[in-house]
Amino acid sequence: MLRIAVPNKGTLSAPAAQMLRDAGYRQRTDPKDLACRDEDNNVEFFYLRPRDIATYVGSGDLDLGITGRDLLVDSGVPAEEVLDLGFGGATFRWAAPAGSSASEEGIGGKRIATAYPGVVAQYLAAHDLKADVVRLDGAVENAVRLGVADLIADVVETGATLRQAGLVTFGEPLLRSSAIVIGRHHDEADPRTSQLIRRLQGVLVARSYVMLAYDVRADLLENATALTPGIESPTVSPLHREGWVAVQAMVRRADVHRVMDELYDLGARAILVTDIANCRL
Repeated sequence: MLRIAVPNKGTLSAPAAQMLRDAGYRQRTDPKDLACRDEDNNVEFFYLRPRDIATYVGSGDLDLGITGRDLLVDSGVPAEEVLDLGFGGATFRWAAPAGSSASEEGIGGKRIATAYPGVVAQYLAAHDLKADVVRLDGAVENAVRLGVADLIADVVETGATLRQAGLVTFGEPLLRSSAIVIGRHHDEADPRTSQLIRRLQGVLVARSYVMLAYDVRADLLENATALTPGIESPTVSPLHREGWVAVQAMVRRADVHRVMDELYDLGARAILVTDIANCRL
């Protein structure tokens, strides 16, 4: 039976569970449950602290896990990223006192406060820099004001909290994180894991695309299908009305309104959009 770790709380928990449900897997109904067996799919899910998931997968006690890329990097365990799930985005940035003219080149020798020492250590090693990393569990923004550090490395969203603490970001992001599936020794030929990954990929595609259907005159078909090429090719069927055809194609969700407008201007009519629950491509 495949053993998979799922975040038990935090921002990754609910989206991870919903994605697994959308992929056809049973999930716990009581948030206090620590495990859930899906006998139909031969999978058992374990609900763990997001920061601990990489440790369990890296040790080989669990086969796969869903966690953040930041937590995987921070753990330093021998596990690898298998699939980016496209949610739970976070950006790690450097921040220093406003007006300090801080730069990435000047990080060496500084005191850096962070709740993610592993992420910072990886960056320093990759750039051949040495610095004193101060680990804190929270309120990292106050570290400079309290004299604990010269600068910080933390997750930055709007930057409002940093500005309140008199800090500004500088340099390129240390890391762009999101929710990922991780494994210790990922084997694409393993049917236990390949089915899970294929199902999750189907959910990702379904969330990114919609099915677009429309009617158009046959003499305009080439121009219309240039707007809606589909994944492989659009489906074209003759209509009872002579000289007209019906077209179906998958279109990126982000582009669908622009495409609908262009099709209408071209002369297409009965333009319909349908959500895709899941797919296999």
